[in-house]
Amino acid sequence: MKYLLNSFCYAFLVVLLSSCIDSYAPDVIEHPESFLVVDGFINSRGVTTIRLSRTVSLQNNGTIPVETKAVLYLEDEAGLRYPLVEGKAGTYQSAALTLSTAKKVRLRIKTAAQKDYASDYATVKVTPPIDAVNWRVQDGGVQVFVNAHDDTKQSRYYRWEYEETWEFTSAYRSYLEFKDGKMQPRRDDIYHCWSSENPTVIKLGNTVKLAQDIVSDFPLRLLPSNSVKLRYRYSMLVKQYVQTPDEYAYWEALRKNTESIGTLFDALPTQLTGNVHSLSDASEVVIGFVGAHSMTQKRLFIHYTELPRDWKYETGYEKCMVLDTIPKPGEPSSVNVLSYFLDNLYVPVDQVVEAPQLTYVASSADCIDCRKRGTNVKPEFWP
Repeated sequence: MKYLLNSFCYAFLVVLLSSCIDSYAPDVIEHPESFLVVDGFINSRGVTTIRLSRTVSLQNNGTIPVETKAVLYLEDEAGLRYPLVEGKAGTYQSAALTLSTAKKVRLRIKTAAQKDYASDYATVKVTPPIDAVNWRVQDGGVQVFVNAHDDTKQSRYYRWEYEETWEFTSAYRSYLEFKDGKMQPRRDDIYHCWSSENPTVIKLGNTVKLAQDIVSDFPLRLLPSNSVKLRYRYSMLVKQYVQTPDEYAYWEALRKNTESIGTLFDALPTQLTGNVHSLSDASEVVIGFVGAHSMTQKRLFIHYTELPRDWKYETGYEKCMVLDTIPKPGEPSSVNVLSYFLDNLYVPVDQVVEAPQLTYVASSADCIDCRKRGTNVKPEFWP
């Protein structure tokens, strides 16, 4: 009886709670302000790239609007200015610069609407070289690490980004192509390709509690043992930046807001307070932190022959298991075989020589043409 009563109470509670849940859309979603977003840093040893955009409503599924036709320049404490020129819409670049560490520097912005913004003056820092990017097999895959140090103990706060590139092949190799109204030997290789990815994960590390300014085997990326990226050859380009404590704190808050939310015990989202401000309206929210430092980088390669032989890799083409025969079985011999290839829905693989009539094996472009997932142009840095 006690069990039945408890079950009834539980069921009643579930119904009661479910009947009390209404969808809630806060006013900020319905009537959002369009805040300026400033993305980039002042490169003290190279080209500075700054991207300007605007925030959009959470309900907006369209593209993010960029801020175009703005006037940007870098300015040091002595008043020396270095202009940035807009290339791609919303993206502004300077010439290659070498900035003095003795003078603080900031970013100035004037939008097309004649609104002025500026970042706080920042101390110019020089990022030390990356000592090594290494890897080892562990945790059911390949773990990639970064190592660095600063003998002057002036770095302490580090941030890393990485770009991944890998070689892959499509499901089938095509020896023929339908071009200029006829079938002919294929000239372009659409079987071997390369693909690249720039993960947005935020990787931060500091040595504040250490006697030495040494980063030892900081984990950057764990690739599962079946990853398609490891099937032939994989490369990672690691970029390293040193930051001030304030810039590091900004990126740490951004990391928590974007990566650590999802359970009851995760950190609550916080208001991002950057170092870019409106000069005409102190209450205006501007998103972004513009630090001043250099960037160092190092590239890693992993070849499949260096990995365990029993690993089985995904191809990305697991659904491309069966080739089609053109013409299809049972079709009359009078059918126009080449018409199958007019609209590019089918891509020929090869001709069936022993067939009594003109016959080809073919598949969809998604299964044959690797350019659908990458490029067949070999990267300049590839071995």
